[in-house]
Amino acid sequence: MRTPLRSPLGRGVLGAVATGALVFSLAACASTSDSESNNTAPTHPVNQTREPGPGESLLPEATIPDLSNGVDTQVAVDASFVDALTSLGLTPGVVGTATFTDGTFSFPITGGNVDYFGPDSEIRPYVQGEIDHEGSGLSLTAGDTVVELSDFRIDPGESKLYGTVTANGQVVAEDAYLFTLWGGTLKPLEIVDGNAVLEGTTVHVSPDAAELLNETFGTDAVQDEMLVGVAKITAATE
Repeated sequence: MRTPLRSPLGRGVLGAVATGALVFSLAACASTSDSESNNTAPTHPVNQTREPGPGESLLPEATIPDLSNGVDTQVAVDASFVDALTSLGLTPGVVGTATFTDGTFSFPITGGNVDYFGPDSEIRPYVQGEIDHEGSGLSLTAGDTVVELSDFRIDPGESKLYGTVTANGQVVAEDAYLFTLWGGTLKPLEIVDGNAVLEGTTVHVSPDAAELLNETFGTDAVQDEMLVGVAKITAATE
């Protein structure tokens, strides 16, 4: 796994693609907040840390110490997000091992770990760990400019997704904050055919990505907390 280098999506990236287009990708994991809207993320604080009180268990309800056995993170894209891409003249595509079928992106899980304490637990955040997606991502093309977002890293404790941004083959940001994750509609953990399934978290454009895209394209079409889609994570338990 690469050593994280957290870089904001800012004017340095904008300068690298000033004559073209810069875009962003999506994926998601479980968060711990309550959703207040289908179109934008809530404005109240999320994932407030709380230590267990007297008599409360420190042990998670479920643990997967090694996620290198897969399977994938899927995001069913919302129609409003598709409309926003269309208005910007962007053509989406997939990178590496990612796929796009029937309106859903799929990014294979390649590593990480997860502890799940559950929504009934007093521990917050109740999903903790890291989920890696090396070697996959998506691209958007506008004219001669191709921007790829890849190697996604989900931090459920922070409710954020990070990734590498490449413009016309040149890496312009690593571990950049791309999306915010909100778990108010997250369903309880399920075990299906030996895999752990977390479904229902909504994916929203991060403030950094929204500002950059609007500045790049000279528009206000990309709103902070714009809904991208709904995520489903399926992880092999052994």
